[in-house]
Amino acid sequence: MGSKNNTRSQTNLKKIVVIGGGTGTFTVLSGLKKHPVHLSAVVSMADDGGSSGILREEFGILPTGDVRRALIALSSHQDKFLVKLFAYRFKEGGVNGHNFGNLILTALERVTGNFEDAVEKASHLLDIKNGAVLPVTLSDVRLFAELEDGNIIYGESNIDIPKHDGSLGIKKVWLHPRARTNPKAVKAIMEADAVILGPGDIYTSLIPNFLVGGINKAIQKTKAKKIYVMNLMTKFGETHGFVAEDFLNVVESYLKKGVIDIMIMNSDMPDKNILKRYRNEKAFLVDEVFSNPEQVKPKVVRASLLRRGAFVRHDPDKLASVIIRLI
Repeated sequence: MGSKNNTRSQTNLKKIVVIGGGTGTFTVLSGLKKHPVHLSAVVSMADDGGSSGILREEFGILPTGDVRRALIALSSHQDKFLVKLFAYRFKEGGVNGHNFGNLILTALERVTGNFEDAVEKASHLLDIKNGAVLPVTLSDVRLFAELEDGNIIYGESNIDIPKHDGSLGIKKVWLHPRARTNPKAVKAIMEADAVILGPGDIYTSLIPNFLVGGINKAIQKTKAKKIYVMNLMTKFGETHGFVAEDFLNVVESYLKKGVIDIMIMNSDMPDKNILKRYRNEKAFLVDEVFSNPEQVKPKVVRASLLRRGAFVRHDPDKLASVIIRLI
């Protein structure tokens, strides 16, 4: 009887899909996990930097980093030691810079024979009870970008951390070769009550998901509420000089104009000393500027979202509370 009741309660849970990668997706999942919802993380698979990039080159494995972080965020394992193990990063020796979770995923892929099974086994290890981590594609793809001056660069690490003149804007990005859509990710989006886009680096964490055709179509067709979480800060190279309207326009240019229903923006003001340090990195708060505010299609929701600390970050619990209220 208990098992039947548990199955029924999980069926009645609101289904939320979080699309992105990196710190932003980790933050959203960490907050939402504390609420009675079913979570699916659809994550970008274009990373080529750090531990993920090295393992990709050495073993031909798909990039593990965004998958690992989403797995950690969704874990409900009572033994926090195992979660810490997945998050541990070596700082010396032949494995210097490698994350242990990435190494586990690599080993699981070698043992099971495919990446999808490796992610599923890792989900069992971390006792993910009410959610799933779904790679946006199982194709081995690379991210390319054309800059404003016509030059083409490739690799998420080159686009994310500019090894070029960072004042040059990005004209467009694409994946090569063409990515096959993960059907499980499409199914999750189509069945969702809400789809959360962002926050995160738009060209390297968020938009790569939209470049997978089946995912793009699913976001447009689903009856779920589409909620875009606006970034807190601009980033030199990727979004240098952007205001809120620029972020929104770029995201929708890879989807469809007017597809986003709600946009969440922070209303807090960080400490001036913290902002001063960011200015030295040529990063600035995202200003809420719209040329024609009355014509902005998404409903704009402003809320206190900052996490206390030395960095400008979203607070997982504050952000999750706003999202839950909106769905």
